[in-house]
Amino acid sequence: MLTPKQHNLLVYIDNFIKETGHSPSFEEMKEAVGLKSKSGIHALINALEERGFIRKLAHKARALEVLKMPQVEPHHENRLDACLNAGQSSKDGLAGQEVFANDNGETEFSLMIPLYGKIAAGTPIEAIANPSEYIYIPKSFSTQSELYALTIEGESMVEAGIFDGDTAIIRRADRADNGQIVVALVDNEEATLKVLDRKSGNEVWLLPCNKDYEPIKLTADRLKIQGILYGIVRKYN
Repeated sequence: MLTPKQHNLLVYIDNFIKETGHSPSFEEMKEAVGLKSKSGIHALINALEERGFIRKLAHKARALEVLKMPQVEPHHENRLDACLNAGQSSKDGLAGQEVFANDNGETEFSLMIPLYGKIAAGTPIEAIANPSEYIYIPKSFSTQSELYALTIEGESMVEAGIFDGDTAIIRRADRADNGQIVVALVDNEEATLKVLDRKSGNEVWLLPCNKDYEPIKLTADRLKIQGILYGIVRKYN
């Protein structure tokens, strides 16, 4: 089964070839999945090739062929309802209040929480020694649990009302129920925000809320829950 970055790269390569007729360059792939080095792209391509999703064409520079795409399970084809329900649950935590703030975002009613960067960057939360910055949220949003924030990057959760550039308020937790939107750490390497769907046995699915993205199938031992979505903060220009 594919990790989020492997899956994202495969989808990007497939779409790029369909649109242009040739494979993307390493620089284009680096930018598409947010990696800083070509070695990271080499590792992802090798993993995709080993799993039979792509192959390298001999005697051609930067030539790849997509052999197959991950299959969507039949019971996930109607996952829109799950996304809408999960999105509404997350909105309940931060809904119904209007806050006026100064340029720093601070009000006398504000609670300061750490912002740990972008969720799509794939950095494990524990690996971040210091938050990139702090943000202010109304104290009434506080729970007895620890909160932290992540900036959403990408469009895999738009059907749950979560958009690129939003700030996700996360309640730190290591367990979650089916149907909740979670910060999922895959293989101790990549963090992603998805709807959790545990099946019988050792099978776990991470469901995107965008029909253009495929669900991610994992075994339970590859997954760590790092938090549950508590709400979304959005700035309007």
